[in-house]
Amino acid sequence: MGKRGGFPAGSMPGNMSNMLKQAQRMQKQMEEKQKELEEQEFSASAGGGAVEITVKGSKTLTAVKIDPDAVDPEDVETLQDLVMAAANEALGKAQEANDQLMGSISSGLSLPF
Repeated sequence: MGKRGGFPAGSMPGNMSNMLKQAQRMQKQMEEKQKELEEQEFSASAGGGAVEITVKGSKTLTAVKIDPDAVDPEDVETLQDLVMAAANEALGKAQEANDQLMGSISSGLSLPF
């Protein structure tokens, strides 16, 4: 009976072993950078600074600042829109930083696929 191709039990070709080590390093790097990013703060304002929102990279809201002049009991909708715009912009900044982080880590990976 003929011998089937493959690798001896317990061994892996050098290239595959290097790729596995590289993937493990990348995973550790990603975890460390992700923790750093989760603590980083991102702020954005709307209405010329009338409303400022701060979020963490973990996408949790940490601060809301509203200029008292922006509070008009007759026009609550505008204030709501300003809060929403600032929050969405701050969250967008956090997401952009996350995307850049993931891109920088994966760009160093040389996988054959």
